[in-house]
Amino acid sequence: MKKALICGISGQDGAYLAKLLLEKGYEVYGTSRDAQISSFRNLLRLGIRDRIKFESLVPTDFRSVLQVISKVKPDEIYNLAGQTSVGLSFEQPVETLESIATGTLNFLEAIRFTHAPIKFYNAGSSECFGDIGGFPADENTPFRPRSPYAVAKATAFWQVANYREAYDIFACSGILFNHESPLRPQRFVTQKIIAAACNIAKGNQEKLQLGNMSVKRDWGWAPEYIEAMYLMLQQSQPDDYVIATGISSSLEEFVAEAFNCVGLNWRDHVITDTSLLRPTDLAISQGNPVKAKEKLGWQAKYKMSDVVRMMVEAF
Repeated sequence: MKKALICGISGQDGAYLAKLLLEKGYEVYGTSRDAQISSFRNLLRLGIRDRIKFESLVPTDFRSVLQVISKVKPDEIYNLAGQTSVGLSFEQPVETLESIATGTLNFLEAIRFTHAPIKFYNAGSSECFGDIGGFPADENTPFRPRSPYAVAKATAFWQVANYREAYDIFACSGILFNHESPLRPQRFVTQKIIAAACNIAKGNQEKLQLGNMSVKRDWGWAPEYIEAMYLMLQQSQPDDYVIATGISSSLEEFVAEAFNCVGLNWRDHVITDTSLLRPTDLAISQGNPVKAKEKLGWQAKYKMSDVVRMMVEAF
């Protein structure tokens, strides 16, 4: 039985990944800064909390990382931990950089130190590309990060590439574009939109306040993107992959789709709030997932309208 260690198991991706790996017969370990008091709500929601073993781990503390790896002796490590909000990263740039970049470095260094044949997955981000000028980004598109979050993710990406080349470690980065699900917390704009549309349809008189609605994003379905993470670590050689649908839609289109699902016209319920605008934001984000299709056999089945419908149905 293979062992997998998921750092960041309490988040959307970690929970779906744990479910997938359990279905594939893995022994799954999950980490939290304090596993004794963490609620692991998403794991409870998926009905798998009792099937997972938990360890307390602080990614920014090398000794903590080394101790857990030495104890668990995993075959695969999935590093999904760290600050996850682009907006929050402008308010907490130091914590963002440390939790993402230092955390990733500690895992790589622990693998190098123990000489264990561990396969390592790093959660990259499409935010690293910055503004792509309307051209879909692939694995060779230069990084031009425009937020503290993107800078941190770009740093972690190059750490992974460096350790792979310098120390022959099986380490991969998945450069995932936006992927959503009912497990998204409401501080993410997609879940905020879904919640508002559903609540207004039930008679709530609230208005949905949004910032820049002209931004375009490549939205996919999170449970599908998890499969790509798993597939990366099953290859004979480690590599980095863009994971995306290849189709971009504006935030306005996402909003319209959500309100349409509940039989409402979004224009009657949405107002623009300039305080929600970020210091810098990406106009267009779109991925080119051809390499993932050719080498992993992975292709997104669900597009933005499907994602919105499934999130509304699950609310």
